[in-house]
Amino acid sequence: MSFPVALLAWCAVLAGPAAAQMRLVPPADIPSQPPSPPAEAPRQIVPQQAPKAEPRRSGPPRRHVAPREPRAKAASKPTAPKPIAPKPAEPKPHAPAKPAERPEAKAAPARPVAPKPVGSKPAATLPAPTHGAPKFPGTTLPDDLREQALKEDPAIDVVYGAYQRGFYRTALELAKIRATEKNDPVAMTMLGELYSSTPGIRRDYGKAIEWYKRAVALGDREAMFALAMLYISGRNGEPDRDAGAKLLASSAKLGEPKAAYNLALLYLDGNVLPRDVKRAAELLRESADAGNADAQYALSGFYKAGNGVEKDLAKSVRLLQAAAVAGNVAAEVEYAIALFNGTGTTRNRPAAISLLRKAARQNNPIAQNRLARVLVLGDSVPVDKIDGLKWHVIAKTAGKGDLMLDEALAQLSPEDRAKVDAAAAKWLDVGALTGAKATSP
Repeated sequence: MSFPVALLAWCAVLAGPAAAQMRLVPPADIPSQPPSPPAEAPRQIVPQQAPKAEPRRSGPPRRHVAPREPRAKAASKPTAPKPIAPKPAEPKPHAPAKPAERPEAKAAPARPVAPKPVGSKPAATLPAPTHGAPKFPGTTLPDDLREQALKEDPAIDVVYGAYQRGFYRTALELAKIRATEKNDPVAMTMLGELYSSTPGIRRDYGKAIEWYKRAVALGDREAMFALAMLYISGRNGEPDRDAGAKLLASSAKLGEPKAAYNLALLYLDGNVLPRDVKRAAELLRESADAGNADAQYALSGFYKAGNGVEKDLAKSVRLLQAAAVAGNVAAEVEYAIALFNGTGTTRNRPAAISLLRKAARQNNPIAQNRLARVLVLGDSVPVDKIDGLKWHVIAKTAGKGDLMLDEALAQLSPEDRAKVDAAAAKWLDVGALTGAKATSP
């Protein structure tokens, strides 16, 4: 069993049954789900977005007034120009009259240049490349982009802008410039991420660790967390969980929510650190208060069972709600069940069924099974055995069986059974094409 999975298993044991029993006929136990595995996501540096500058056009404006041609100077007294057509015609309004004699050839008037936008602020986007070889040796970046990377402008982050748009090699060069010339710990952490797990960049854990260490020395909490996870997982060799635990503690002390969550799991596991449920609950509360959905979901189980904290069912449901709003699918399922049964909150079955549908469409087998029961039994919704048993077949494919629903499926007519099988097959085929996989209960 891998280290994060083992931690999640301990969390599940402490939290106890994490879902209430749906009051359907016949009832079924709602198994709890362990918290999602620890996230090893890179630091997401959210730049302040400035208004985007309007790009300059390479040609003239789309609409402009053509310049008038100069009149020819005649040697004698000027006379009215003769029309080309034998019969005089009325000139069009606002159209200049054509001279009878061709004027001397003169240079064509210069093409008007599109004006620069006025009053716009530089946006956090990559500027257009400059033609010609760069003046700075050792880099392939245009001069203006390199110079912009060295500017101390909080509204512009060209390093993260390049990373976010998938220009990873450009982000690598820009981050090197800031790290070496500005001693920027944020850029150093970005280099660690680029070398450790970024497509298109040759993976080099040695360089990643080197840059992470330099950022850690400058006090970057996200570098501490990333380096701790590298040590704990042993990606660059043998795992060093003691060093990883120390880095997690330092990062959590500086307010990194992911570090506090993973450190709580170490206190629950009891192998690296002494087992301490109360300390784990404190760390989960810190991470949950900072908005970490995994910590919110895990802490809800603590309050439901009274492990490390005083039992409080209402607080448990509020944490489930927060985690569900943040997109934690397991929390969506358990919060839906709490709403359906009115456990720790006001009963709201329409909202519960809506949440079950949302989680079922995200391939959660428990949500698919509970939604199937509701639709087949017609509990708070019209009976729809075709759609309900479709979800039953999908959930059963993922390992979530149900004898009651098996009996309902066996009682269908051959025509209805064919409809169920076709609907389930369509869903499963689409999931296979898009790479979607059903999550295990």
